[in-house]
Amino acid sequence: MKQESQFSHVKQEWEKETEKTTERFPERKKDFKTSSDIPIDRLYTPEQESDSYIDKLGFPGQFPYTRGIQPTMYRSKYWTMRQYAGFGSAKETNKRFRYLLEQGQTGLSVAFDLPTQIGYDSDDPMAEGEVGKVGVAIDSLADMEQLFESIPLEKVSTSMTINAPASVLLCMYIAVGEKQGVPSEKLTGTIQNDILKEYIARGTYIYPPKPSMRLITNIFRYCQENAPKFNTISISGYHIREAGSTAVQEVAFTIANGIAYVDAALQSGMDIDQFAPRLAFFFNAHNQFFEETAKFRAARRIWAKIMKERYHAKNPKSWKLRFHTQTGGSTLTAQQPDNNIVRVTLQALAAVLGGTQSLHTNSRDEALSLPTEESARIALRTQQILANESGIADTVDPLGGSYYVEHLTNEIERKAMEYIEKIDTFGGAVQAVEDGYMQREIHQTAYDTQKRIEKKEEIIVGLNQFELEEEVNPDLLKVDETLEANQKERLTQIKASRDLDKVQDCLDRLGKAARNDSENLLPYILESVKAYATVGEICNVLREEFGEYTGI
Repeated sequence: MKQESQFSHVKQEWEKETEKTTERFPERKKDFKTSSDIPIDRLYTPEQESDSYIDKLGFPGQFPYTRGIQPTMYRSKYWTMRQYAGFGSAKETNKRFRYLLEQGQTGLSVAFDLPTQIGYDSDDPMAEGEVGKVGVAIDSLADMEQLFESIPLEKVSTSMTINAPASVLLCMYIAVGEKQGVPSEKLTGTIQNDILKEYIARGTYIYPPKPSMRLITNIFRYCQENAPKFNTISISGYHIREAGSTAVQEVAFTIANGIAYVDAALQSGMDIDQFAPRLAFFFNAHNQFFEETAKFRAARRIWAKIMKERYHAKNPKSWKLRFHTQTGGSTLTAQQPDNNIVRVTLQALAAVLGGTQSLHTNSRDEALSLPTEESARIALRTQQILANESGIADTVDPLGGSYYVEHLTNEIERKAMEYIEKIDTFGGAVQAVEDGYMQREIHQTAYDTQKRIEKKEEIIVGLNQFELEEEVNPDLLKVDETLEANQKERLTQIKASRDLDKVQDCLDRLGKAARNDSENLLPYILESVKAYATVGEICNVLREEFGEYTGI
């Protein structure tokens, strides 16, 4: 009682001093809010957080994992430093991969070009002008072999940002492993394989939702039996945030999509504890440092409760939300690109303090071009300095217990659950996507954000304030203009050298299997890949059977 009285007295004295200071120095704004419209109070004190410590926080490595999924976190092992890379040909990207590994990168992350992402070969008229531009061009197993030449797949974890044709690229990776003498059960890595967010925010879809969900659950089952160390999906909030969502919407829509994938797998006859431990997530890290840190903590807690209480998963590994983070591409400015190094550092710091399992740091020049070798090295060094020089990895959850962080964590959880419950009323994420609900929410948020920037209510340094009269840009990477012709020629040679009868037989069998809903398509796709059928040929067979999605 005496302690409470003393606390109240001290608080009252502080409030009096605050009133005097406010009169002398006007605040920068009348109202402070996060990007998710959460009001920010002047000060946070322990009396504002009345929930019990165990229910809301617990200890690291214990349910509900607010403080991290491992008891010792980075004191035992740093996060995986996985720089996203890919451009031009498989040979050029292989060179960049090997360079980054030499510089201390601890995992690979593959960026595919746009034709590959939407299932077209480099010689398809739809691919013209896009070959190798935003990622590496992969047409057949021959390209995948070249992509990982001299990179031992038994020692390297590989993430592949691929969605609609994820089954094809996964099979190519498995086939390359076999050629290296690495069986599929020893391969480690992740495929993004998250088609729902493509309909919501990104657009690299091919097939309608129902057959797309079938392919995803086919991958779940195949990997459970044949590649048990591979993460079968990376449920992605990154692109939802890049499309303009708030932090709360990013968490809510991502977890709603995760619920849809769990439901689909259960409906296919799988057991929750068989596939849930291999589900992974992928989040963005933006500039509002404390909100971002709290966002990761809230996401872990929400997922743990859903898996334990909604799905009654018994294996603690099923409760754990494991996630990769990439710093915010949409926050980078073409103006004064060196400023982006500072932005990326803050974003990476938030991801680490939020407990990420792996991290990609964007390069300073990505608002202008693909990153140069120098820019990619600076981005990697940012992670290495944080890990080795800052001390942030020396204790587990160093921001845990911050009144402000815990308040934001609670508010993000509450607001995200309101969205998830709303999506449940639609019948789940698939129906909400088909009705355009999440798309509309994101578009409205993006529009409101842009208006604030244009009115200078939201300051972007170098863009709408602190501009330079004359911009000086660094040297930029340029993709070789002869690449597309060279890639087409290489593809022609591969098609001419393979067994055409075998290719056609494999594709015919794939088409027949696609007509039978109970068939798992992965073995047929793997056979086709090994025969050097191309990405486009395999996807075209499935286009004929499944149709193409044209949007709402």
